[in-house]
Amino acid sequence: MTLSPKNTDVKSLFDTIAPEYDKMNNIISLGSHKKWRQKVMNKMVFPNEAQIIDLATGTADWAIALAENSDVKTKIVGLDFSEAMLAVGQTKVDLSDYSEKITLVQGDVMALDLPDNRFDIVTIGFGLRNLPDPKKGIDEMYRILKPGGQLVILETSQPDSPVVKPFWQLYFGHVMPLFGRVFAKGKYREYKYLDETTENFMDYMTLGQVLLKAGFQKVRISRFNLGAAAAHYATK
Repeated sequence: MTLSPKNTDVKSLFDTIAPEYDKMNNIISLGSHKKWRQKVMNKMVFPNEAQIIDLATGTADWAIALAENSDVKTKIVGLDFSEAMLAVGQTKVDLSDYSEKITLVQGDVMALDLPDNRFDIVTIGFGLRNLPDPKKGIDEMYRILKPGGQLVILETSQPDSPVVKPFWQLYFGHVMPLFGRVFAKGKYREYKYLDETTENFMDYMTLGQVLLKAGFQKVRISRFNLGAAAAHYATK
């Protein structure tokens, strides 16, 4: 059992919400998560015949998008610890044009059963805040990246504007869990937990410092929607 700092069984939680996860993502983010991912990928450099891993891949949206944006010989691994999320993702991969490029596997981001210096690119989208120990996960990302390889983290964040922040807190603290109750078969508790991970996760500047302390270089940060999300780019 993988427990969050709030002693939530995170794997079980994501197994529970897997059937509605994609629908809820679109509702909660008002479709913005797809635009954020595309903006991030527009800033990435895709080597020819790259080896890419998307950690906490969930239902494989980013793995499929990475396949679409890379050359035909690139290989992508999508890793997640939830069997139910991966099952939904596998169906999407099988129906896509990229099934030969993408392999989905089950695993723990904080203890990857992968060799050192394996990948040209490591991505993680909206998954870092759900790790019981994000710093341990970041150390693993550093380990499996090739020297000169790229790390890209896309994550929810907190606005720092005193005008915007109260509305952000209202939305994530009350509206989002209500959506879980209305649109996700009564899953108020699960979406309340996801709100709490967003509110309590480190801010974008702190995450940048954690990346530097882990050994990453050339850390760059982009923010979206008045600070509701942030992308961190770094090089090993």
